[in-house]
Amino acid sequence: MKLRPYKKEDAEKIVSWIHDEVSFRKWCADRFEKYPITAEDMNYKYIDCNGDCDGSGIFFPLTATVGDEIVGHLFLRYLDEEKTLVRIGFVIIDDTKRGMGYGRQMIELAVQYAKDKLNAKRITLGVFENNPSAYKCYKAAGFTEDLSRGPRNFETLGEIWKCLEMVFTR
Repeated sequence: MKLRPYKKEDAEKIVSWIHDEVSFRKWCADRFEKYPITAEDMNYKYIDCNGDCDGSGIFFPLTATVGDEIVGHLFLRYLDEEKTLVRIGFVIIDDTKRGMGYGRQMIELAVQYAKDKLNAKRITLGVFENNPSAYKCYKAAGFTEDLSRGPRNFETLGEIWKCLEMVFTR
C-alpha cells in the first residue's frame, strides 16, 4: 500500500464510499439526502491542496492505493501555528476491503507521512462512539485515548456525535 496526494479522478470513488458509509451507519442520513456530497464538492475543497508536502500548507488530502487500485482516503492537517501538531481526519476505506487490514496500514502510513514529511511532534485523531471497528484499528496502529480531554461532542450535518480523542503513543 502507498499513500499519494489526492487527484481529481479519485473523487467519484471516494464519494461512492461516503454514500455507502451513510447508508451502512445511518450517519446523518436525512440531512445527507438533502445535501449530498458530490465529486465536484470534493474537488473544490481538495484540489488546491494537492501535493503541498513542503510544509507551507496546512491541509494534505491523501489517497491510499494498492497497485493501481484506490482503496482508501484520508487527510492530514496541522492544528497549530508552529506546525508540530498533526491531526489525521476523515479516514474512509472501500467498503469491499473491510476486514483486510487496509485501515491499519493507512493509519500507519499516515503517521509515517506526518513524521517524515510534515515534521509532526504529536499526531492525533478522533473516533466516534458508534464506530468500534475504527477504535480497534486505531489502537492497533499505536494510538491511545487522550484522557486529558475526555470525550467531546462533535456536530456534523446537524447531528451531535460523541468523539473520543486519541493520540499516537507508539
